[in-house]
Amino acid sequence: MSEAVTYSVDGDGICTLVLDLPGEKMNVLGATLSNAFEAALRRAMADDAVKGVVITSGKSTFVAGGDLKMLGGGLDVGSMAPAEIAHLFASLSRLLRWMETAGKAVACAINGLALGGGLEIALACHYRVVADDPRIMLGLPESQVGLLPGGGGTQRLPRLIGLAACLPLLLQGKNLSPQEALKAGVVHAVVPADGLIEAAKAWLRAGGDAVQPWDKKGFKVPGGGDTLTPSFRNTFIGINANTRANTFGNMPGPEKIAACLYEGLQLPMDKALGVEAKYFAQLMIDPVARNLIRTMFINKGKAESLAARPAGVEKVTFHRIGIVGAGTMGAGIAFAAAKAGIDVVLIDRDLAAAEKGKAYAAKRMARDLEKGRTTQSKIDKVLGHIHPGTDYAALGHTQLVIESVFEDRAVKKDVIAKIAAAVPAGTVIASNTSALPITSLAGYATEQARFIGMHFFSPAERMPLVEIIRGKQSDEASWATALDFVSAIRKTPITVNDGPGFFTTRFIGAFITASLDMVESGVKPALIENAARMVGMPMGALAISDSIGIDVSYHASKSQAEERGETDLRFAVIGKLFEAGRYGMKNGKGFFDWDASGDKRLWTGLGSLYPLLPQQHSIAEVKDRILYAQLAEAARAFAQGVLVDVIDGDLGATLGVGFPAYLGGPFAAMDTLGLSHVIAQCDRLAAHYGDLYALPQLIRDMAREGKTFHGDGAVRSPGTAIAA
Repeated sequence: MSEAVTYSVDGDGICTLVLDLPGEKMNVLGATLSNAFEAALRRAMADDAVKGVVITSGKSTFVAGGDLKMLGGGLDVGSMAPAEIAHLFASLSRLLRWMETAGKAVACAINGLALGGGLEIALACHYRVVADDPRIMLGLPESQVGLLPGGGGTQRLPRLIGLAACLPLLLQGKNLSPQEALKAGVVHAVVPADGLIEAAKAWLRAGGDAVQPWDKKGFKVPGGGDTLTPSFRNTFIGINANTRANTFGNMPGPEKIAACLYEGLQLPMDKALGVEAKYFAQLMIDPVARNLIRTMFINKGKAESLAARPAGVEKVTFHRIGIVGAGTMGAGIAFAAAKAGIDVVLIDRDLAAAEKGKAYAAKRMARDLEKGRTTQSKIDKVLGHIHPGTDYAALGHTQLVIESVFEDRAVKKDVIAKIAAAVPAGTVIASNTSALPITSLAGYATEQARFIGMHFFSPAERMPLVEIIRGKQSDEASWATALDFVSAIRKTPITVNDGPGFFTTRFIGAFITASLDMVESGVKPALIENAARMVGMPMGALAISDSIGIDVSYHASKSQAEERGETDLRFAVIGKLFEAGRYGMKNGKGFFDWDASGDKRLWTGLGSLYPLLPQQHSIAEVKDRILYAQLAEAARAFAQGVLVDVIDGDLGATLGVGFPAYLGGPFAAMDTLGLSHVIAQCDRLAAHYGDLYALPQLIRDMAREGKTFHGDGAVRSPGTAIAA
C-alpha cells in the first residue's frame, strides 16, 4: 500500500483511509494520490471484515483539488480524440460512482480545505461531517480555470441542494464555510475538530445508509429538475443570459456547466456522469483552460515562490520599512505592510498629511468591522504598526524605504536625495513610479546600486501585483530585497528591466492609445467601450481614464512629453477635457458624467469635440484595434529586453492592468492565435492606423522558425536592459 494513503481498521470493523501525499503541503489529486486512494478503497470494499469506511486527511487540508500542473500542460491531449480524453479524465468519476454503489457506507471527515476534486470525493460519500473551523472552505472552483468539475460535481451537487442553490458554486466558484455548507445542505454535520473522526464513525456504527438519495426509487431533484417545470426553464433562461452578459462567450466553462446541468438532470446518474465527462473533454481541448491554469496558477505560483530570486543573497525578514508620500498609493502600501505585521514609518510634508495616510487604513478596516470580517483588536494591532511623521531622520533604522510621491521628476529628485541623506549605507531605496526611468532617478541617490523601482497598482492594499524594475546599476541585493518585501506582503512580483513606462504602463498605454485614437478619429465612444468589454477587458479605456483621473493623465502626459523633449501631448482630447475642468470620476465629469452612486453615462459633449464618422467601424474592427495594439506593444517590450521572461509579461498584463485572463496574457494569446495570424493582423492594422501595430523583426523570425513564447519551442528575450 502506498504511503500516500494510510489504511487501518478498528475493532468495530470501520476502515479509516487517511490521505497524506508525501512531500507536499496539500493533498492534490495527481496520479500518486489517485492511484493510492483507489487501491485502498478497493481493498476496503473487498474486505468482509470492513463494515464501513471513513475518508479523511493527514494534512491541515482535506484535498485541494486536481493537479493543475498536469492539467495546465503536463499532459499532451492535442493528438487525442475527445472520447479518449473523456475516458482518461473520468477515472475519478468512475471510481466515485463505484464507491457510492459498492454497498458499504462511506463517511467523509473533512478536516480542512475541500476544493474541486476534494469536495467531489466528499459529495460521493454517503455522509459528510466537517470540522467547525471558519478557515475551512468547501467549493468547486473549476469554472475559474476554464474547466468544470469532472468528478461528478455538476451532477451530485444539484441533486443534493437543488439547481438554484448550486449555481453560485458551479458558475462563480463560490466557496462555503462549514456553517454555510451545513445551512445549504452540502454537509450533514459540523463538529469540533477533535471530535471529527468519532462523529463519522458514530454515524457508521448507527447503521449509516449506504444508498445515495439519487439512487433511490422516486428521487426528485430538490426544487425540480424537469425541463417541463416552469422554474427549471426560467432558471436556464437566466443562466444563459447572465453567462453571455458576463463573459461575452469568451469563457466556455460556464456554458458547458450549464449544458451539464440541463442535460444531466434529465438522466439517471450513470448517464449523467457521461454527459459531464463529454463536456469536460471539450474544455480540456479548448486553449482557455490551458492558458488560465498556466498563467494564473502555475506561473503565478512560481513568481510567488520567488523562483527567480538571485541565489546567494541572504533573505530579508522585514521588521520596519519607510514610506515617503502618504497619498492614496503610499497609504495603501503602508496598509499592506502593516497587515503583514511590519512597522511603517510614514513620512509626508506635514503631520496632517501623514496622519491622513494612517486614517486611510483605519477607514477601510472600519468597513470590514461593519461586515464582521475583522475585530477591533485586530484593527488596533494593524494601526499600531503605522507611525506617521515628517522627520526623515526616523527612516534611519528602516530596512527599505519606498518613495511614493507625486509623479513629477523635480519632486522625486528632492525626496530621493532627502531619503539617501537620512538612511545608512546599504539601505535599499525604491521608487514607486509608474513611468519615470529608474536609472535616471537612481542618479539622485547616494548609492545607485541600492536603488530599484517598485511599481504598485491602485488600490495598493488590494491589487495583487508589484512590478519590480531593475535600473542599469541596480544590484542583486536590492532586487532580492524588493522580491522579499513583495513576498512578505503576500503579493505577486514580476521583474522587468528599465525603460520608459517599464512594461505595465506602456502595455496599458497601448490599450488607451488605441481607444483615444478612435475617439479623435470619430469612432463612437460607446462602440469603443463596449468592444473593450467584449474583448474581455474589465472596463473600457475611457472609463479607466476617468478612474485614474483626467488631471493625473494630463500631468503624466505632460511630464512624459517633457522627458521626450516634446511640447505637445500625445492626445489632444486629454488636454481638452482637462481645460474644461472634466477631471474624471473624482469630480463627476470626464469622458463620462458620473453620479454619486458611481453610475455613469457617456458625456454627450464629446460629439462636439470630435464629430462622428459617417461610416462607423464594425465591432470586429474595434475589437481588433484594441487587442492587437496590446499584443504589438508586448512584442516590442520583449524584443527590446524590457521583458526577459514572457511569464512576467503575462502576469503583469493580467494581474496588473486587466488583460483578459482567458487569453492567459499577451504572449499566451499570441501562441494561441498563432504568430502568422498575429503578423497578418498587425500588418493590416499598421497599414491603416500606424506604428502602434508595428511588430519587431523578432516576431517574424519566430514565426518563420516555428517558435513560440511558451512550450517546447519557447524563446527568451534577446534584448538587454534599456539605459535610461
